[in-house]
Amino acid sequence: MSQEKSLPFQYQFAAGAIAGVSEILCLYPLDVLKTRIQLQTGKSHGMVACFKDIVKNEGFSRLYRGITAPILMEAPKRATKFAANDEWGRFYRKLFNSPQMTQSLSVLTGATAGATESFVVVPFELVKIRLQDRASAGKYSGPMDCVTKIVRSEGPLALYQGLESTMWRHIVWNAGYFGCIFQVRQLMPKAETKRGQMLNDLISGSIGGTIGTAFNCGFDVVKSRIQNTPRVPGQVPKYNWTFPSIFTIVREEGPAALYKGFLPKVLRLGPGGGILLVVYTTVMESFAKYHYSK
Repeated sequence: MSQEKSLPFQYQFAAGAIAGVSEILCLYPLDVLKTRIQLQTGKSHGMVACFKDIVKNEGFSRLYRGITAPILMEAPKRATKFAANDEWGRFYRKLFNSPQMTQSLSVLTGATAGATESFVVVPFELVKIRLQDRASAGKYSGPMDCVTKIVRSEGPLALYQGLESTMWRHIVWNAGYFGCIFQVRQLMPKAETKRGQMLNDLISGSIGGTIGTAFNCGFDVVKSRIQNTPRVPGQVPKYNWTFPSIFTIVREEGPAALYKGFLPKVLRLGPGGGILLVVYTTVMESFAKYHYSK
């Protein structure tokens, strides 16, 4: 992901932002379905049944409820993802005296970038989860109302509820995503045309997104449960820390519950990972032409 000639940070930030917003505009309804299924504590409905239920009982527009928070989040989130991956990649190459990226360095770099990204996204993720939950449909009128009510009733630190589980989710996903992209690119024939390079990026990004999703789905289920639990003074939440919450879910609902919402999640983040990589790479190439032609 690192450029041979490193572009200034503002270009990396802008390219990541454009890539993130492009991906979410295409695939956001799948994220709503994923969250709804993850929050079901009993027998969960499938993706198609969940989709039909939302459209029938709440209207088609409900599939885009809460999209303002993710769009506001996508710019800093994806910008941080790619910019941090590039910056940490340079740091680790220098630290380990490696002239080029390797498979292990790609995994380490992705994991560290994921941890960095987590600090940016937690408040946005919490607001998104609260707005997507059916039980909260009439509680909040929009993102700012949601933030105001959370701060008023639970305190300002509640906006960072689920930070630990979010870090695990992003560390695992980014490690799998960037690690797979490196490996798949090495295995694929070198592209001779720009269209061929875009196809290679789409394939490697989609595979990376799929692998990252397969590894981090359990952490994502836990994160959704933790962030959707309002803090009540004097009460210890049922879902509080990542690994105790995982054990609780497995004990009460079985191991398969850790993969609730997997289908809409992988349908989004598999192709979404490809879209992210293609848009980011294309925009960075355009920025490079502009920057170095000046």
